[in-house]
Amino acid sequence: MNPLHHHGDDDLATGLTDLAVNVRAGTPPPWLRAVLRTALDDVAAYPDAGPARAAVAAAHGRDPAEVLLTAGAAEAFVLVARALTPRRAVVVHPSFTEPEAALRAAGHRVERLLLEPPHYRLREVPDDADLVVLGNPTNPTSVLHPHRHVAALARPGRVLLVDEAFADTVPGEPASLAGRTDLPGLLVVRSLTKTWGLAGLRVGYALGPADLVAALAAAQPHWPLSTPALAAAVACTTAAARAEADAAARELAGHRAALLAALPPGVAVVGQPASSFVLLRVPGGARVRAALRDRGWAVRRGDTFPGLSADHLRVAVRDPGTSRAFAADLAAILGTEIPGPVPTTTSQPAAVPEEHR
Repeated sequence: MNPLHHHGDDDLATGLTDLAVNVRAGTPPPWLRAVLRTALDDVAAYPDAGPARAAVAAAHGRDPAEVLLTAGAAEAFVLVARALTPRRAVVVHPSFTEPEAALRAAGHRVERLLLEPPHYRLREVPDDADLVVLGNPTNPTSVLHPHRHVAALARPGRVLLVDEAFADTVPGEPASLAGRTDLPGLLVVRSLTKTWGLAGLRVGYALGPADLVAALAAAQPHWPLSTPALAAAVACTTAAARAEADAAARELAGHRAALLAALPPGVAVVGQPASSFVLLRVPGGARVRAALRDRGWAVRRGDTFPGLSADHLRVAVRDPGTSRAFAADLAAILGTEIPGPVPTTTSQPAAVPEEHR
């Protein structure tokens, strides 16, 4: 299989505890399940995207003409590859691989800009790049690039595609550019999959200049989103839902701290994680991953991401009890002891560094 098409669900199997997929546990919440059930009553009619487009636009302070609803973030990448003819496409790695896969499938040449360990900080891209793709927060490193550093990459004659699929996993979304309409060629791609547990429903959207959105829409088939998906888009962009997502992000910060505190010696945490997953570097990573699997744990292999190796493992943040159990098994595999007591989780977020504000 093309390694660019390997994803966390490929590392799952029946009976394994899922640390491989970055969808929030315990979702969709009951109120969202009720919305989806009600939407089934309307599936005999063709979908009407108008209310969902208006709801997304209102949530981000945009004009509806600047909103493109998509069947998950992945469709947005395919539409970019279909609609644009970049002379020099640059994808910042390590990052989510579907944008590069879509560009290559459409016949475009892709240049990789590999960020350097251990911090994977964003750096300048070639001046003549007319398509630049990056994630923020970045999958799989969980690094949050300062918004001003990302914004500085925008310029006339360039499409700057920022994958913000995990933006709502960071309290307050301090680095998001979703509401910026002053940056030329900025296209922000968002997903409702991760926080709301809708991977099987396929719902996301892109935000950008009206002419760019229209060009992408021209490459999209009619009725790309189902009626339940459109209902979810409306429901998940209300003020109440966004407040709930922010509360979940604050709880996540405490859960992530508990996971990091529980990790045994010999495990290196890559970068400064800010999202719902952490990237680890473990000696003998392939062997460790197999041993974890034998003990009932599924983690995401790292070697299918450009710039990473078999010693890299991506681990989803779960509740502290699950993290402690995972860390204990990881310590046993590595032949070490886990550090002593894991702090109890808190709903308060970790402080956001000044540079991200």
